[in-house]
Amino acid sequence: MPIYEYEPLDPRKTCEKCAGRFEIIQGIDEEPLSSCPDCGQRVRKVISWCRAAIVETPEEHIQVNKRISEYETEGMWSHAAELADTHSEKVGDHDMKMRALDDYKKAGYDVGTLEKHAKSTNEDLK
Repeated sequence: MPIYEYEPLDPRKTCEKCAGRFEIIQGIDEEPLSSCPDCGQRVRKVISWCRAAIVETPEEHIQVNKRISEYETEGMWSHAAELADTHSEKVGDHDMKMRALDDYKKAGYDVGTLEKHAKSTNEDLK
């Protein structure tokens, strides 16, 4: 069932529910409300802003993630780390940078050096 928004006709005479705008679930064939269900003040239905967002992942990013996963599955940690590190620098992806550091650790690289690298990179990504 759709969610509709309503607002009071006279904002000076409102209750907590209808002060500003409020939402209510109604069947599509139901009559619009003419008054607040809590206090009875007159209200009108308003057009809502669409709050949906579509986020598309670039094909290149999908392919890089797939290849990194393949390297990780094969136990090729340094290959996975290098690809993740390079791609994270290119796109500014902090999570991928952390994945690269984790793969570097699994490949046997010095943890102290990696932590220093992560701190300098974190500052660069901000």
